[in-house]
Amino acid sequence: MFEKYKLKYGESLKDVANRFETDENYLKDINNIYFSDQLKEGMDLVVPKNKNSYYEVYTIEKGDSMYQISKKYNINPQLLESLNGLDDDDYIYPGQDILIPKSGYSYYITKEGDTIESVMKTFNTTKDNFEKYNQTIYLLPGQLLVNKNR
Repeated sequence: MFEKYKLKYGESLKDVANRFETDENYLKDINNIYFSDQLKEGMDLVVPKNKNSYYEVYTIEKGDSMYQISKKYNINPQLLESLNGLDDDDYIYPGQDILIPKSGYSYYITKEGDTIESVMKTFNTTKDNFEKYNQTIYLLPGQLLVNKNR
């Protein structure tokens, strides 16, 4: 799966490859880029869409509970439920797929009054890193934001 990405001023193909956790040569191939001087600010690039790059998919088995799953993966139960749009009293059933956050990342679900600065402070990160892992930032209550742990 792919999506379009608009090249920013001063950005190299290597920067874009790092942003989307892919290989620079792969980006050259899928965009028919042969020379670096072909890159221009505002240019649309095709990039891989890593929808599940921060998650694994877990299939519910008979006898599972969200609490047991959160304990197994060392995840806060409320975060696991929120990531999957569930409440603590919602029924889960065998065969149902849920998202499990991958280790090595921090997750934050926005609430009323959050600002980019307050969320960056929560993550203890820079604006560049914050934007790297969160291409679309609305800051509406309930938005999931991600940051890679150091």
